This record gives sequence, structure tokens and C-alpha cells, in this order.
Amino acid sequence: MKRLSIPMMLLASPATAASGPFFSLGNTDFVVLLGFLSFVALLVYLKVPAKLTGMLDARAATIKAELEEARALREEAKSILATYERRQKEVQEQAERIVASARDEALSAADHAKAELHRSIERRMAAATEQIASAEAGAIRQVREQAVAVAVAAAGDILSKQMTADATSASIDAAIAQVEARLH
Repeated sequence: MKRLSIPMMLLASPATAASGPFFSLGNTDFVVLLGFLSFVALLVYLKVPAKLTGMLDARAATIKAELEEARALREEAKSILATYERRQKEVQEQAERIVASARDEALSAADHAKAELHRSIERRMAAATEQIASAEAGAIRQVREQAVAVAVAAAGDILSKQMTADATSASIDAAIAQVEARLH
């Protein structure tokens, strides 16, 4: 390809369009052609195309290395993303378990509180029933004591009106004798 490119350049050059003798130093086209060819020869002699090719190959290798690094980073990012998604799922499941556990504990605590409230109400009802019974017994006792006191007072009034001094004295002596007999 390189061998064909030089003759093609010579055939397609503007020098072929010039008038007069082409191979004379008076022809500017020929001088320009010689300068151009010498410049290209100098570039080839100094191995500029090889250096350019080497630089382009080095750049291509650098780009290829960067692409490989980018692929590696992409794969690493994918694995990190998968790890985080897995952790997020685990955390979500753990949160759901915690919420379910808290709900169960709350329901259990509510049931326990209801049972405790029921027992407390039963105890208070029993205590209230006991207090009512005690108050009834106390009221009945007070009524009886009052009735006895009224009866004793009424009997005392009746006896004091009906009894004479001799009968009172005889009654007191009989009561003392009765107490004496019981104590001995």
C-alpha cells in the first residue's frame, strides 16, 4: 500500500497540470514537489510514522487498560450493589420480624393487662361485698344493741314504777345469790 501511494501522489499532483518543462528548477511546482518529497523522506528517515504508530499503540493500550479497569470497577460496583440490596432485604426482613414481635408482645401485654384488670375488679368486688356484709352485720348489731338498750330502759322504767323498795331489795338479794352460786 505504501509503494502504491507515492506513485499515485505523483500522478495526481498539480505538477502534471503545469505547462512547460516539469523537471526544471524554474518550475515552482517541481520545486514544491521536491520540497514535499524531501520533507516526507525526512519524516520517514527520522521514523516519525513509527513513532506516531507507537504513540497511537501506546494510547490504544492505555485506553484498553482503562476500559478493562472500568469493566472491573463496573463488576465490583455490581457486586457491591448486589451486596447492599441483599443487606437491605435482610434489614427489611429483620424490621418486619421486629414489628411482628413488637405487635405480638403488645397483644400479649394487652391480654395480660385485661386479665390483671379482671382479677383486680374481682378482688375489689369481693372486698366491696365483704365491706357490705360487714356493714350489714354492724348495722344489725347496732340495731340489736339499740333494741336491747331501749328494752332495758323500758324494762327499767316499768320495773321502777311497779317495784316497791322491799321488792327491789329482795330482787337484788336474789340476783347476788344467783351470781354467787354460779361463781362457786
